[in-house]
Amino acid sequence: MPRGFFITFEGGEGAGKSTQIRLLAEHLRAEGREVVTTREPGGSPGAEAIRHVLLSGAAEPFGPTLEALLFAAARSDHVEQVIRPAMDRGAIVLCDRFVDSSRVYQGVTGGLEPDFMAALERVTVNGVMPDLTIMLDIDPEEGLRRAAERRGEETADRFEKETLDIHRRRREAFLEIAASEPRRCIVIDASSAAEEVAGQIAEAVSQVTSRAMAGDSEEADNV
Repeated sequence: MPRGFFITFEGGEGAGKSTQIRLLAEHLRAEGREVVTTREPGGSPGAEAIRHVLLSGAAEPFGPTLEALLFAAARSDHVEQVIRPAMDRGAIVLCDRFVDSSRVYQGVTGGLEPDFMAALERVTVNGVMPDLTIMLDIDPEEGLRRAAERRGEETADRFEKETLDIHRRRREAFLEIAASEPRRCIVIDASSAAEEVAGQIAEAVSQVTSRAMAGDSEEADNV
């Protein structure tokens, strides 16, 4: 692929994002693609340090604005240190959460102004936006059950511990984003078995990347 391809995975708690990223990475590597898997908050050394502050809840007492700024700082480092270099060399980047999570968690349920969030996003991503976003949709009650089962006796993180009503609002917000940006976003029912979900994702990714490669070829022919 002449240019890299950036795929993000979004959705509520327990939707299976990390599992599906692993399965898609295995699938793409078997096809001979270079794949970089990463996550937010985190993904780069600087961003991983901020991740601990955010998920531990240490920043929560200071309000959603500070949390949004910390997410933005982590994302900026992540984009410049990991995502952009990988795409420049033609890799496929698979990221667990990106801008849509900020739009939902800090914007919709955090109550921050849309103009503020849009300005912060614009500066933070510096032109790097997903080519494709997989929205993994699941009923929040089931998602939280899965998340609890996954972590075992570990303490729920800053966001998992919030009320079911908040998780329901987040689900609606993710689906609204997908409906408003259908060229970028694909909604996948995450309630099925992991292997079935992975098959649907692989098919969707194959179709989108094939179109992108065809577009690159046509552009090269016209040079």
